[in-house]
Amino acid sequence: MTKPVSGVLFDVDGTLVDSVYLHVVSWWQAFRQHGHDVEAARIHRAIGMGPDRILGHLLGADRDERADDGLRAAHSSLYAAYWARLRPLPGARRLLERCRARGLRSVLCTSASKAELGALLACLDADPLIDTVTSADDAGESKPAPDIVEVALKRSGLSADEVVFVGDSVWDVQAAGHLAIPCIGLTSGGVSAAELLDHGAATVYEHPQDLCDHLDEALTTAFRVALSHT
Repeated sequence: MTKPVSGVLFDVDGTLVDSVYLHVVSWWQAFRQHGHDVEAARIHRAIGMGPDRILGHLLGADRDERADDGLRAAHSSLYAAYWARLRPLPGARRLLERCRARGLRSVLCTSASKAELGALLACLDADPLIDTVTSADDAGESKPAPDIVEVALKRSGLSADEVVFVGDSVWDVQAAGHLAIPCIGLTSGGVSAAELLDHGAATVYEHPQDLCDHLDEALTTAFRVALSHT
């Protein structure tokens, strides 16, 4: 990062919205419906990948791929039943407001489908504070590939050296890392601070309110880590 920070790329599930464990339950049920007994802990660790990757990651390359569409449809249907119960994580809107007050552009960069993204945006109720929105449908490959991050940069007019990424999964950290974008981790998705740091997060906070309360410190740390890697 060589320019002043101009924008923040945000993951959404587990970063701004408390939805990770609803995804876990929905995938667990979808797998059971299709004869697969996949442990919830394994599913949890895969959340953050897009639907194009998660099945191969959890079921292996030798699975019957003809069942993939049915599995994804089952997950989508089961998860949709929870949409009305989605809630913002603590301080999510306040963090977006703080970014706006500091002149930072907020860009949503998620592996969610467009349909799921609509529910997430309705939950956040913060459209005036969001400058650009991208979803898994906008990219060739989902996280940990950097495709969706590249789309977000292109649409927002920002460059990789003037943004930070905020996410809750190791897949977020890896996707940002492919483009040398420093990542601020949040443990609100259930991944430990140690694991996020081990995968390359510049610094870690508990949830959006924690980051909001320490935003200047977080951006300074991310900037310093980015410089140390150049």
